[in-house]
Amino acid sequence: MRIGIVCYPTFGGSGVVATELGKALAEKGHRIHFITYSQPVRLDYFSENISYHEVAIAKYPLFDYIPYETALTSKLVDVARFEGLDILHVHYAIPHASVAYLAKQILAVQGIVLPVVTTLHGTDITLVGKDSSYEPVVTFAINHSDGVTAVSESLKRDTYNNFKITNEIEVIPNFIDLKRFSKKAKDHFRKAIAPNGERLVVHTSNFRKVKRVQDVVHVFDKLRKEVPSKLLLIGDGPERHNIEQLCRELNLCDDIRFLGKQEMIEEILSICDLFIMPSETESFGLAALEAMACQVPVISSNAGGIPELNIQGVTGFMSNGDIEDKAKNAAIILKDDESLWKFKDAGFITSEGI
Repeated sequence: MRIGIVCYPTFGGSGVVATELGKALAEKGHRIHFITYSQPVRLDYFSENISYHEVAIAKYPLFDYIPYETALTSKLVDVARFEGLDILHVHYAIPHASVAYLAKQILAVQGIVLPVVTTLHGTDITLVGKDSSYEPVVTFAINHSDGVTAVSESLKRDTYNNFKITNEIEVIPNFIDLKRFSKKAKDHFRKAIAPNGERLVVHTSNFRKVKRVQDVVHVFDKLRKEVPSKLLLIGDGPERHNIEQLCRELNLCDDIRFLGKQEMIEEILSICDLFIMPSETESFGLAALEAMACQVPVISSNAGGIPELNIQGVTGFMSNGDIEDKAKNAAIILKDDESLWKFKDAGFITSEGI
């Protein structure tokens, strides 16, 4: 089968899952065509079954804003026509679902049938999509997709509650490549960061306010008074400057490392002991699943789809916005090796079953 995949090519969860899906389908013999404005970050190799089509965007003085949707629609029509696509899978509703609908109509005039599957990932529904300026288009595009999937039961409910959806939504949870996300001992790296055997705590995100990275720092501040620890912060974004300032105010700079964006995140996760994810909203929590696959227990909020992933008292703990509670539960996990490894093993087993 010849499959077109449209996604955002950045470090966000929707782009990561779309890319990993395409790679897995290619291994099964399908011809995969990625169509986006730059090479997806997880597309770290090519095979005879994978092609990448860059959307070229011309800049004209006439436009204050570059018409990306128009360029993407034209590229979809071009690829579908000349590569003979059997199906188009678009990830993230805005603007990909509406662009796919337009491309489908253009192709239909030419006698070409192109079924479209739309996968909803989270903020395209829970945040951006609810904006009144987007809602009519998002609703129309979802209802006119040939298939619709969501990454969690929570996101499915949110979609039906916030939009007038008549289409059926099937839940297909996010997934990871367990061959990539498995325990990979890097003792020399760990010893360099934690030379005295400190526990390693980690957080990874795009440093937006919704991720509540400041809570990670406050939890760590309390935890380190109970359990000798170091904190690794992976990622970058608009809140990074504020988080750096907070670390200085709390005198934590010696115990926190800002690692920025990392492509081989599994190599860092594999040496860590605890993952903290206090997000205000999280439709699935792909970063937590990646941590669990590397045998890293999770302290998280109980927002959105996280309870479908993080099992209370088994793979970690959940609490809603309570820093004291998160710090207390973190100490329970890290207090001794026996407790820690119980959670580590449970996380890995759970990740295999998702």
